[in-house]
Amino acid sequence: MSTIPAKEYLDSLGMFGIKPGLEATAELMRRAGNPERDLKFIHIAGTNGKGSVGAMLECALRSAGFNTGFYSSPHLVDIRERFRVNGRAVSQADFETYAAELAEAARRTTGHDFRFTYFEFTTVLAALIFARAGVDVVIWETGMGGRLDSTNVVTPIATVITNIALDHQKFLGETLEKIAWEKGGIIKPAVPLFYGEMPEEARQVLLDRARSLGSAPTGPAPAPTGKVSYRLNNRSALQEFEFEGRRIRLPLLGAMQRANFRIVYQVLKFMESRFGLDLNRALDGLENVRWPARCQRLNERLFIDGGHNPDGLAALKTALNEALPGEKFTVVYAGFCDKDVENSLRLIYPLAAEFLFVPLHESDRPSYTGEALCEIAGRIGETPCHAVPNALLAVNHALGNPERKVLVAGSLYLAGEVLAAMADRRAVLDLV
Repeated sequence: MSTIPAKEYLDSLGMFGIKPGLEATAELMRRAGNPERDLKFIHIAGTNGKGSVGAMLECALRSAGFNTGFYSSPHLVDIRERFRVNGRAVSQADFETYAAELAEAARRTTGHDFRFTYFEFTTVLAALIFARAGVDVVIWETGMGGRLDSTNVVTPIATVITNIALDHQKFLGETLEKIAWEKGGIIKPAVPLFYGEMPEEARQVLLDRARSLGSAPTGPAPAPTGKVSYRLNNRSALQEFEFEGRRIRLPLLGAMQRANFRIVYQVLKFMESRFGLDLNRALDGLENVRWPARCQRLNERLFIDGGHNPDGLAALKTALNEALPGEKFTVVYAGFCDKDVENSLRLIYPLAAEFLFVPLHESDRPSYTGEALCEIAGRIGETPCHAVPNALLAVNHALGNPERKVLVAGSLYLAGEVLAAMADRRAVLDLV
């Protein structure tokens, strides 16, 4: 057994960065005894909405009596968030035990020389954790792309692609068609495909691949009818709407989440027909779904969102305009240099009474300085902008004005910084 602590070993893998391809992950799975072969996966890809769709599916399945595993990324405050069993982050003891076991396998001399990346290692670790826990279904979220994503070493019972928008163009291609082709790489022969709303050129790429593989494609369910209502409490928010004669209560805000629900519903119908899911229990369970940093109301005045590209920020703007029409916020914002920050800011500019721009403290990935973001915002309009050295200082300063609500947005890493300092840690780790 390894004598190197799991966190230290995992941190040492960060130097190998992003390495698209499946060979190393497949090799590490083999060294771990191929735990993925004992599991049933619902594999999820998409530009935005993967985590929210995954959280809804996990909660619905768990509510209907299934034992669930949920692998997601990135984490917000603790790596154990990536590995949830029945909604709870894996225990520290189990994490240390299984990570040490896998680290030993990773260092084993086999004649095949591999340097595993952080994500390759965590992907195999997730399969090992879920196999040992004996879960019934694993919600299995891609990291980036699909075709060459480490998660694509499994054969799922269902494939989900939430939407297609421009993001990660350096790795996935400069057009929607190319990005759709990469994400569509998770579609497997004869495994049903469930997809959400997306531009027609992207949808056609997915349909062509699905049909060529004999994978029956199913689009989103019809849109909910009638008026959407909101209930906002001090630390929670809930939207309600009518769908096929029943009242759906969803603690995730905005039209984007209703679009995500329409995908989830189709997957649940499949699970009902194939695996005996109690659909009524599953849908009722959605009232309890939680997914931190997705238009999350942390308290009466503070909202936190991890949207990091124009598509995600557009969804955030729509959600807040629905829930709090006309509200203006002090916006605490940060962005990585490889993101389309200017167009993202244009989208949320109407929400801002003031911007506080901060850097992200992520050593191996450059972010914009507060001053650079002020310059970008100055090209858009005349809303007051200030550069602040760090996120916590900016949020505390913003909360000092009792007349205005505060919105943290621009990156999941920024959301994680704020949640780590201001939220109940257990409320981030566990979804129950």
